[in-house]
Amino acid sequence: MTEKSLYEQLTDRILLTGSAIIPRLFEMIADEGEARLMLAMPAMPAELAEQAGLPIEETTAALDRLYHKGLVFPSRSGTYRMCRDIAQFHDATILWPEAPRAYLDLWQEFMETEWPGFAKMIEGFLPNPFTRVVPVEQSIEATSQVLSHEAMEEIIAGANRIAVTKCTCRLTAGKCEAPMDVCLQIDRGADYAVDRGTGREVDKDEALKIIRESEEAGLIHVAMNTSRASHFICNCCRCCCQTMPVLIKEGIRLTAPSRFEASVEEETCIGCGTCGERCFFGAISLGEGEEARAAVAVEMCLGCGLCQVSCPSGAVVLREVRPREFIPG
Repeated sequence: MTEKSLYEQLTDRILLTGSAIIPRLFEMIADEGEARLMLAMPAMPAELAEQAGLPIEETTAALDRLYHKGLVFPSRSGTYRMCRDIAQFHDATILWPEAPRAYLDLWQEFMETEWPGFAKMIEGFLPNPFTRVVPVEQSIEATSQVLSHEAMEEIIAGANRIAVTKCTCRLTAGKCEAPMDVCLQIDRGADYAVDRGTGREVDKDEALKIIRESEEAGLIHVAMNTSRASHFICNCCRCCCQTMPVLIKEGIRLTAPSRFEASVEEETCIGCGTCGERCFFGAISLGEGEEARAAVAVEMCLGCGLCQVSCPSGAVVLREVRPREFIPG
């Protein structure tokens, strides 16, 4: 059996064994010495220096380079680990300020050719989708209290630090003209973005402005699928995103719906069709005839609320349809 290259071993670490493109991405961004350091992680800098037979100063300089590129991350204890999965490898390295265009283009080649197959495999072994939709707040009609991690304003209000970065998906794909500087990093994620120079710190007022502008631009709010609601808030389009196209085209659910579902009040609906145009998932359609009204295919609705934001007559609302326990702890 042929021994695997360093870059194939790194690919195995992020559970993408068999990819032809991921090893090439690692090779473009890390030399062999850096690859060996990554394979020796998790470890403290002194341990890595000893294993590599390098002076501690040289090892520390290499770790700083790898951190800047988005390949490794220090813990609070000082231990370094490599990127833990495809999502972190994708987002962190694409935001590397010196990333060449060829590197970004190779990422897009992966997304177009290999990613749908891997996404299907990942869907099969994840106990829950990795991310979830966070609904547009003003459209919610809840029978019980809306939790803080489901309300965008409260997520932002509860953050200690916020930074904004470019959308990595639109940066590589470039398929639409949706706003680019709209990905919000929360708390530790913000610390990393500011420290690495991949984002800029924003106050809570600017963060809320970014959220509202994203809604107006037809983007869906997505956060980690956990009640802690930490790390990031993505504002996703239907064409460039890592998870939305495979959901729309392939039915692969790496993103969970919110606890809410769109509903149309027929007596208020004017049949303009704007809600259907805004829906990523084909969940809203108009009937036939002059008196046609919008209707929701509930099995296709992810409860994002984009339809409500654009409804000129206020006919669309989100109703609570899933219990509080639907969101993992």
